[in-house]
Amino acid sequence: MAASSRARAAGAVARFLDALGLPRAVRRSADLAETPARVAEAWLDDLVDGYRIAPASVLSGATPSKARDLVAVTGISYQSICPHHLLPSRGVAHLAYLPGGRVAGFGQLVRLVDALAHRLVLQEDLAREIAQALVVHLGARGAACVLDAEHLCLTARGARRVGTRAHSQAFAGSLARDGGAGRRFLAAVAGAVLRPPRRNGARSRRGRGGRR
Repeated sequence: MAASSRARAAGAVARFLDALGLPRAVRRSADLAETPARVAEAWLDDLVDGYRIAPASVLSGATPSKARDLVAVTGISYQSICPHHLLPSRGVAHLAYLPGGRVAGFGQLVRLVDALAHRLVLQEDLAREIAQALVVHLGARGAACVLDAEHLCLTARGARRVGTRAHSQAFAGSLARDGGAGRRFLAAVAGAVLRPPRRNGARSRRGRGGRR
């Protein structure tokens, strides 16, 4: 990221702090002295870095395979930013696809989620974009994504309902039409919700012919 972009972002954060009308002692305190630079770094390097990562590139290293049955990965932790209030959400992604000649490494699927989640994006759109990316860039015959997340725009402001979670589903390609495969995926998601997560934050399930 260019130094000029970091400088502009830091300057904007400083002006934002000035516009909040904070008490002079607070605004000039040592605690806020480096805040503009730290906030700019966090946003550019962590929160919206997904704009610099192309889903097609993430999936370009997929492996040729004759596998045809459902591949599902559940419990992928992720974070994103709501475009309406610029507040974060944190949750888990569950995704699945029916291979169409290639299979992706499980790490690639995690990176795909991050590439699309680390943007200013609504949860409903994020679920659809993940599923579509698997069809378009991996060549999957069908794909699906379920997201379950807690949003600060709901828990820390507005309704202030702590613990409330939003649930979104998206199906693409043949998984939008194949009720049997879709039910198998949702059963895998239900099992993931009932089981405690593993330390690595993700679980995988393979149907017949899936990769080990």
